[in-house]
Amino acid sequence: MKKIMTVALSLVCLMSALSAQEKGMYEKKYDLLVSKFGPAGVGIETLLDNWEKEDSTNIRLLYARFDYLFTKAQSSRVVTKAEKKYLGMDPVLSLKDSTGNDVYYYQESVFDDVLYGQALKAADKAIEFWPDRLDFRFLKVNAYIAYEKESPDMALASLIALLEENVQRQKPWIYNEAEAEKDFLADAMQEYCYSFWKIGSEASYEAFRKLSEASLKQYPDNTGFMNNLGSYHLVSKQDYKTALKWYNKVLKVKSDDYNAIKNCITLARKQNNLKLEKKYLQMMVKHGPEKDRILAESRLKTIGK
Repeated sequence: MKKIMTVALSLVCLMSALSAQEKGMYEKKYDLLVSKFGPAGVGIETLLDNWEKEDSTNIRLLYARFDYLFTKAQSSRVVTKAEKKYLGMDPVLSLKDSTGNDVYYYQESVFDDVLYGQALKAADKAIEFWPDRLDFRFLKVNAYIAYEKESPDMALASLIALLEENVQRQKPWIYNEAEAEKDFLADAMQEYCYSFWKIGSEASYEAFRKLSEASLKQYPDNTGFMNNLGSYHLVSKQDYKTALKWYNKVLKVKSDDYNAIKNCITLARKQNNLKLEKKYLQMMVKHGPEKDRILAESRLKTIGK
């Protein structure tokens, strides 16, 4: 009986080792194919189908499936614009038209709706299997941003829903195989705020404001989101009074905040308010980096004259 049990146990161990080896084989084959043909290249779909039969919840498989569909859904085209920036991008080429005006050429992605929808379903499947992982949440948000371009409505909705879910959580998120640190989600939201801001459309500025407001409710002492709201009113709305209120809120929490001080100087100049400018120049002299301190001191001398 002991011999039989020993043989049975040996067979189980052997099968487990072969199974693990087979799973590792899929990853190696995938990496090789991607290195040669890209994430949507020859042989990728067949490999993913076979891999899924063996290990349908494998994290690398789920990511690879999304990457395959999302990449396959995309193509690129060249568009012309009169603006020097488009969706936060620099032009690939600039030429003059027949009237001497600059025409800027941009390369943008366009999507096959069917494949794009399948990519989103792949992201949803990954989130269902691994609900604690932020990696897959961000994959879906990034896909929305790429697809929606000037109007990131679904991206914004997903991020606000993630913030609301975060309030109810009793355990940490996982990101890149490790527990996310306490401020990780706040930092991520700030990155997405910047992404919305960089797009530069009216709708993206509104998304920037709404995400900053929603994030600030959850992180009320976060000066980054306060600065965001100041910048929104300063740049997007040219509402200097409201912008100044937000920057002063920042400075109450963090008296040496460089961005708030610098932006207060900017809005004071826009209003030709020398008294206000002098106030924040003095703060820059006290708290700013050396280059800015020197410029602030020089400007104060000029104002004094």
